[in-house]
Amino acid sequence: MTNSYDTSTSSEGQYQPGSNELVLLNKLELELLDQLTEVLLTELVEGQVLSAADLCEWHRRWLGNVYDWAGDYRSVNMGKGDFQFATASLIPNLMKSFEQKFLVPMACYVGMSDDDLIESLATVHIEFILVHPFREGNGRLSRLLAVVMALQAGRSVLDFSWLDQHKDEYFLAVQAGLDNAEPMKAVFRQVLRDTEKISG
Repeated sequence: MTNSYDTSTSSEGQYQPGSNELVLLNKLELELLDQLTEVLLTELVEGQVLSAADLCEWHRRWLGNVYDWAGDYRSVNMGKGDFQFATASLIPNLMKSFEQKFLVPMACYVGMSDDDLIESLATVHIEFILVHPFREGNGRLSRLLAVVMALQAGRSVLDFSWLDQHKDEYFLAVQAGLDNAEPMKAVFRQVLRDTEKISG
């Protein structure tokens, strides 16, 4: 017997990738992110030094029509299950440190080996996700940052389809990242491998 109340196959029953069915699919957010990505790819300059303020601006440009607080660091503590992200009051200082430790060195990525790029992608991704600077959109913004990093290193736009198919493995890699970047390196090794297959 068919359940007339089942929304699992309709647009009302679709969720954002990576949200563990906690966030409804928002096509506007996805379209706006695609638009922002295209714009950023045309604006990107080789050797460009990014700042934490740039990430806030990306977030504002992406979600400013959706959320009033887009581009502002979150003011509430957040977690996923029992796993807690950085305390909200620490975010401004954590992002200053993130800028100096990870964003400034990105200008020197040209000619980086695959192993060095994978290590950089993994450590930057882990740190950004653990800080979780924004109320919404951290995962997608971290992917955009990874794309920019890859382009700064002379690579192609990254293919993240593997992440969408292995969400649990990805989140375990984030959690492990507190002490061990190896699982996240494995994730980005796969992403880079898939990207190279597509780009030829």
